[in-house]
Amino acid sequence: MLELKTYRTQVHNDWCPGCGDFGIVNAIQMTLLEMQMEPHRVAVFSGIGCSGKTPHFINAYGFHTLHGRSLPIATGAKLANPELTVIAVGGDGDGLGIGAGHFVNTGRRNLDFTYVLYDNQVYGLTKGQASPTLPKGLKTKSMPSPAIVEGINPIAMALASGYTFVARSYALDVRHLKQTLRQAIEHRGSAFVDVLQTCPTYNDINTKEWYSGDDLPSKQPRLYKMEETGYNGVVSDSTKHDEVTQKKIDAFVRSFEWGEKIPVGVFYKLNTLTFEDQLSTRMPALKETPFVKQDIYNRDITPLFEELT
Repeated sequence: MLELKTYRTQVHNDWCPGCGDFGIVNAIQMTLLEMQMEPHRVAVFSGIGCSGKTPHFINAYGFHTLHGRSLPIATGAKLANPELTVIAVGGDGDGLGIGAGHFVNTGRRNLDFTYVLYDNQVYGLTKGQASPTLPKGLKTKSMPSPAIVEGINPIAMALASGYTFVARSYALDVRHLKQTLRQAIEHRGSAFVDVLQTCPTYNDINTKEWYSGDDLPSKQPRLYKMEETGYNGVVSDSTKHDEVTQKKIDAFVRSFEWGEKIPVGVFYKLNTLTFEDQLSTRMPALKETPFVKQDIYNRDITPLFEELT
């Protein structure tokens, strides 16, 4: 029986006190524990930024990659060893700024792994500049003036890109986040989880108190769980085009709810063929024998060079 300490490392964690990153890492560790996943069967990939340190704190295979490049490297790892449970993580600046192109094309492929976005609306590591998800017109305490460009809607972008599992959770609600992450990991296909989080050092707008609705007349939390309202984004029959379209439209509409009420939970889930499923027709050799099991060291590649000369 694996224990929670199995998934923890001895690396010193120097995130700011109160950072939402703590809740996300704890939720990932708790999810792996609940699923009793052996550490050597899990690989975590990150980019650059505060979230980039995540693989340092989770006892599994880890790869701290380049800024915005965690998704293509995670893609390569999953194709090389399909038996791995792959989790890619990145910040909203890392993933939706320089990494936006990779974000879109990862969704299009529908490869079987999970992408977790640490979404605090600022570039925390580089002192609080506006990230791509900060709404236009807002000004955090380290910005000289309000943002003058439109903010990206990660949920809508994921839906448009083709992710077959799209969800949102909150870093300080670790129980709900754990449940959401488990659903994402168990889903066969490209799973995206947008995790709203606090940045107590630089984001003085979307604070813990703001999410709790302390500034509202009702004093009610802004976040509400869609599953408790009867909403269901699961497509029951992927062969019915009308149902797929309507579910995606419903999810798009929900994704633009922001302000006094913000939905969390599963926006959309579609069970369909993954990228790996289709390898049998496009790359049968890779389907039968993954790269990780192929003998690439004792292979004569001279014929390849002869074809090119």
